[in-house]
Amino acid sequence: MIKPLEKNDGGYFGETIEINDILHRALTAAKQHGWITDTFSESSGIPLFGFRRIAQNERLSAYISSGIHGDEPGGPLALIEMIEADIWPNDVSLFICPCLNPTGFQKNTRENSIGIDLNRDYRHFSSFEAKAHRGWIDSLPSFDISICVHEDWEATGFYLYELNPDEMYSASQSILNAVSTICPIDQSELIDGRPAKSGLLKPLASPDARPLWPEAFYIVQNNKTRLSYTLEAPSDFPLYFRAITLRRAIETTLNTHLSKS
Repeated sequence: MIKPLEKNDGGYFGETIEINDILHRALTAAKQHGWITDTFSESSGIPLFGFRRIAQNERLSAYISSGIHGDEPGGPLALIEMIEADIWPNDVSLFICPCLNPTGFQKNTRENSIGIDLNRDYRHFSSFEAKAHRGWIDSLPSFDISICVHEDWEATGFYLYELNPDEMYSASQSILNAVSTICPIDQSELIDGRPAKSGLLKPLASPDARPLWPEAFYIVQNNKTRLSYTLEAPSDFPLYFRAITLRRAIETTLNTHLSKS
């Protein structure tokens, strides 16, 4: 089993990515494999964009995002590798944002270039990134599931959040089972101050309970989907390993829901 590098002390001190190179790879691969590209902001000098691909025989629709925190490079790397490999099921319609905070990656900070945590900005929308992203999300049709891809520098293993206010069928246990074959699961009883059980957190889906909304909360509260997964890889492990772990989690999420559709 791969071991942590023990580099993270008070923050993320692991490997970084060159975000301009990653975004160039994403755009090149998307064009090659027939995705529609929507550019929804260029205010920072680095474009924010999303990819769309509609399945002819759709059995599932999914929204996937990553890179909302600039010190979490595993998510963008995993998504770019998946877009380049073009390994998606052909009966899934997909809406993908490969990097929501490019200026954060330039500085290797959680926040954007002016110090805003974008994943706490989906209730009041003070940042141009969140405002632009909201406009794109609102323009999309509703989707069956959303997958928000993250990392946690403090985590001892992989874990995930599930937002499921209607108590629909959940793939969470399948995700954890699949990931556990390659990556440790965080067994902490409290993660980020919230109760957890064997790597699974189910926070309250109440607007009043969260004065600052993350992206996933906005998506569920505005009924773009009623089932959201936030995947959290432990970022004290090697970057390539986290990308593999996140790819396993994404693939399992899609395939598990396809098997029940």
